[in-house]
Amino acid sequence: MRSRGMMGDVGIRLTHNAGLLTAIGVFVVFYVFYNMNHPRGFSTAVLIQNSNEVYTLAMVAMAQTVPVLLGGLDLSVGAIMTLVNCLASHLLNGSPLQMFFGIVVCMATGAACGFLNGCVVVFGRIQPIIATLATGAIFVGLALFLRPTPGGNVDGDLSWAATNDLFEIAATYGFAEDGEAAWFKPIAWIPVPLLLLVIVALFVWIPFARSVTGRTVYAIGSGEGAAYMSGLNIERAKIAAFTLGGFFAGLGGLYLALQTSSGNADIPQAGAYTLNSIAAVVIGGTSLLGGVGSAIGSIFGALVLRTISFNFRIFEIDPLMQPLFEGVVLLVAVSLGALRVLRVKNTLELFR
Repeated sequence: MRSRGMMGDVGIRLTHNAGLLTAIGVFVVFYVFYNMNHPRGFSTAVLIQNSNEVYTLAMVAMAQTVPVLLGGLDLSVGAIMTLVNCLASHLLNGSPLQMFFGIVVCMATGAACGFLNGCVVVFGRIQPIIATLATGAIFVGLALFLRPTPGGNVDGDLSWAATNDLFEIAATYGFAEDGEAAWFKPIAWIPVPLLLLVIVALFVWIPFARSVTGRTVYAIGSGEGAAYMSGLNIERAKIAAFTLGGFFAGLGGLYLALQTSSGNADIPQAGAYTLNSIAAVVIGGTSLLGGVGSAIGSIFGALVLRTISFNFRIFEIDPLMQPLFEGVVLLVAVSLGALRVLRVKNTLELFR
């Protein structure tokens, strides 16, 4: 009887994580295929390059996940990323203490933008998609004020160390002897952006998701009326969710400045990141209706999107044909993740 119960629990978990598992499977297939056809496939250099290209989108996708779990959409995540990118291009230089202060200011700015979104949604009683459309325009305007033209002065050593592997950090900041240490060599090849992504997921997202506030966010997405009747603090959870989303988007903008060594108030780029973040969230198994999903799934959704573009470069796909291939792959991935809905006879089983 116990074994049957365990098998039932495993089945329920697999059902609830069908979207995430699909995203992981699609990513693995496409990424292995990419490396098999790359002249330098399965090398550290390729992994570092790919990690750099993925990080910012992964952060913006995580930012989008939190309001989606509430049952809304945040159309300002790309704008917040752009604003922080432009701010970072002014602050990430000087002494180590000045650069540390600049990093803190950039992260705080992202969180403050998200907090503003939450306040507008909660106290203004405006739908998130409308509220963030308006605030996003404000954030882009501020970005244009900071950087009317692309440019900036980002510290070269910091930029180099943050966009390479752990060994380059040791070499750049004079820890070369430690870089040759026996304990360090097995991990020296790890790309810094990949490590940062894991750190954010483990030490920011997972604690939030398991907290009372995080569980309240899921409860609101599943049924706000029921969550309110249960005595949960709806307003605090919504503000916390948007604040965390702004923080994630800010991290994406901060890293973009390190990667490009500049700031650019690029409005089309902000819009593209916002749309891609929604696609990554859906591919990662998060329901646009709210209450189901995870930022971890959104990370893999972002990986799927970027891996598709990696393959485009390898096979030199005509740019006019790329949207067609990308759309087909996204449709298949999303459809596979939603198969369980078609199989359910009683819709109450979706919430078991």
